[in-house]
Amino acid sequence: MSGRGLSEADRAALLRRLSGRAAPAAAQAAPISARDFSTLPAAREVAATRTLGRQMGLSNPFLRPHEGIAGARTVIGNAEYVNFSSYNYLGLNGDPRVAEAARQAIARHGVSASASRLVSGERPVHGSLEAALAANYAAEEAIVMVSGHATNVSVIGHLLGPEDLVVHDALVHNSATEGVRLSRARRLAFPNNDWEAAASILAAERHRHGRALVLIEGHYSMDGTVPELARFSEIARRHEAWLMVDEAHSLGVLGPTGRGLFEAQGVDPGLVDIWMGTLSKTLSSCGGYVAGSHALVDLLRHTAPGFVYSVGMAPALAAAAECALAIMQAEPWRVTRLHAVARRFRDQARAAGFDTGGSVGQAIVPVILGESVTAARAAERLLELRINVQPIVFPVVPEGQARLRFFLSAEHSDAEIDETVQALSRVAREAA
Repeated sequence: MSGRGLSEADRAALLRRLSGRAAPAAAQAAPISARDFSTLPAAREVAATRTLGRQMGLSNPFLRPHEGIAGARTVIGNAEYVNFSSYNYLGLNGDPRVAEAARQAIARHGVSASASRLVSGERPVHGSLEAALAANYAAEEAIVMVSGHATNVSVIGHLLGPEDLVVHDALVHNSATEGVRLSRARRLAFPNNDWEAAASILAAERHRHGRALVLIEGHYSMDGTVPELARFSEIARRHEAWLMVDEAHSLGVLGPTGRGLFEAQGVDPGLVDIWMGTLSKTLSSCGGYVAGSHALVDLLRHTAPGFVYSVGMAPALAAAAECALAIMQAEPWRVTRLHAVARRFRDQARAAGFDTGGSVGQAIVPVILGESVTAARAAERLLELRINVQPIVFPVVPEGQARLRFFLSAEHSDAEIDETVQALSRVAREAA
């Protein structure tokens, strides 16, 4: 609910409108020290949001500690909740086989790789995981890094420069836009999944730049929508641009066996130049990856700052991710169950009159409630009913588009879905 991107006057006006309170009388300004972190604009926004929450009797919905494995159910403050705030899509976080793979890696290699992989942090589990990821995309090679966010920042920031162009979906993740900012390339956005708008931008602007990148996601984390991969591939090739697909929320979710967007839509994965994803969702680990050609991966392995100058991925995390990927491939029933659960929730929510946007009902279903305060109140009321779901509010989404974002899991039962929609119907009326 902070007002990042607004002027101070507009931000104050929005906070007053949300709270329904008159503007307070101006207080005498205290001396400001350049060394005081609390005077930074972002810190002031956090403070204003906290004040608003207290005025409205709302508790902070973020940073609540979970006291065990966060799956379809979780424990917060010694109480059990039905959980819709973790992207444990296939229920593999806590799977004993995944945990055992991590334990064996620790026993053999220790907890840390202890150095950059380029110098002396390379371990066999790294190459084994990379080979498995490359095989998933029928790609020549893959590379893993210690953070999904840092993978996008480092790869995009490294491949592009000030003379280049990035044409991206307006809903791409912060990590992607931060990577573009680092690169200093020109950045032009198009509306979510609007391939015609992307084509128009490239037709008008491509000739002004050196290299170009078309950047989309396979499954958008705020809306649960998916793009038409074949359309974007054709556009990128027509305009001599790279196509990059962020599969953070696609791997393990899209397609009959969870291989991702290309499998779901029957598109040759070789038509994508850069497959990117994270290990922290379906694969129940932590880190990021890129799959593609030998030329791409070899370049990143020897020159990308986020790889060259960072410690290698912890061996236990690499082993856990590889094990989870193998289970996903061997047990496609998990993907089938996830799809059934997500469609059940989406369809019942729609039947109850809720706006679920363009969600395809695969793992992510937003329930759009409108005002940020309404979403925050609904989340708090659901928590009282032992249902944990996070509100997504301004400025993460535009004011008027605030929502509860439901992450579904193959572990959720039909009864949990049905009872949650019933509770949501009651709570939404109270929160409005």
